[in-house]
Formats: sequence, structure tokens, C-alpha cells
Amino acid sequence: MYHMGTASVRDLRYNFPAIERMLARGEEIRITKRGKVIARLTPQKAAAPNPPDFLGRMRKIFGDRILSPTGAELLARDRDRY
Repeated sequence: MYHMGTASVRDLRYNFPAIERMLARGEEIRITKRGKVIARLTPQKAAAPNPPDFLGRMRKIFGDRILSPTGAELLARDRDRY
């Protein structure tokens, strides 16, 4: 490879373990073909934390009771106001 952060298409084919190690360290790699950058390889970001369980929280507060009017009905009423 030419220098850190850059790899040719040939390097990808024949020296992928080195590129994989660079990605594991969190480096972004520019892929070149005939001296021109054609792509960027970026390491995958850590998984985002799970979003809050709003439905579970609502069930904990209200149980299995069905609320009237529903949120969809409230929105429909508000849309008809204007």
C-alpha cells in the first residue's frame, strides 16, 4: 500500500487482511484506481442503543385498556379544523 488511508484496487484483492486491520482500528480508507480515488471504505459504527419501548411503557401505565379517542382520531380531528 502506498501510505496510510489509501489502497488501490489491487491492494484490496491481494492484501485485504492489512486493509481489514486498518478498518478495525477505525481508519477510513480511500480506494484508488489508476491514481484516482473511486471509493471510500469506512468502518461500521457501533450499533445504536435500542430506542425506548414506548408501547411497553404505555401498557405498564394503562394496561390493556383501549383509550378513546385514539391518537389517529385526534389527528384526523385536528386536520379537519383548518
